[in-house]
Amino acid sequence: MAAILPFIFEEAKAGVSGEKAKMPVLFVGHGSPMNAIEDNVFSKEWGRLGREIPRPKAILCISAHWFIPGTFVTHVTLPPTIHDFGGFPKELFAVEYPAPGNAELAEQIHKASVNPKVELDEKWGLDHGTWSILKHMYPKADVPVLQLSIDRTKPAQFHYDLGKKLAALRRQGVLIIGSGNIVHNLRMVDFSRIGEAGFGFDWAVEFNEFSKSHILKGDHQPLIEYEKFGKPALLAVNSSEHYLPLLYTLGLQEQGEPAVLFNDAMMGGSLNMTSVKIG
Repeated sequence: MAAILPFIFEEAKAGVSGEKAKMPVLFVGHGSPMNAIEDNVFSKEWGRLGREIPRPKAILCISAHWFIPGTFVTHVTLPPTIHDFGGFPKELFAVEYPAPGNAELAEQIHKASVNPKVELDEKWGLDHGTWSILKHMYPKADVPVLQLSIDRTKPAQFHYDLGKKLAALRRQGVLIIGSGNIVHNLRMVDFSRIGEAGFGFDWAVEFNEFSKSHILKGDHQPLIEYEKFGKPALLAVNSSEHYLPLLYTLGLQEQGEPAVLFNDAMMGGSLNMTSVKIG
């Protein structure tokens, strides 16, 4: 990959004459790990996206399941497939996603970053927030993949601002994906109705509609300050790790870029799969 060090952590200026074509940005509601091995409406849409968007030179995924103190990027030549779940069929544990890493890109991100400093991580691989999606988008596992951790000690604004700082990667052929769920309250899931299409508790539907409205208007501050929406927000985002990847995606939206929703469905009352494509 061509050197991108000088501009990685500068916000891109939209509308510059002669600017490089930029990759789209995704927020993907990844839902159950079983989506990795199921042929359903969600996984079909992931496959369609993989065929439709320009082929990336590399993928940088911000997954809800790497939620730790600090900001790190994977610096692994062959990242392991992490089966970070329990109680699922053995077929799911047998899945491997042997995509290569990209140590050079990780090093460039590390060297270019200042505030925050993105440190290199030699141990993490690809968790299911990443590979359950990419298995359908790029089934040959032939696109290099890195993960960026979510610093659990930082407020929502930090994550939105960090997303903005990654903007130049889009013009270097890097597909950036936030992977989580806008509405994600496992404690309140009604598993007896998990297969009932579109079923959502009133508070879950209310927060989902609130989120979609602001996403489509490009009005991001209410989404950064989501707690101000009150009880529906606090129930929908009862822990922030699945919501914060959305803010990275929104932070990467440039002026005039459209946002399109896909896989917009509620599940089990307190989960949704609503996803966003920008650009």
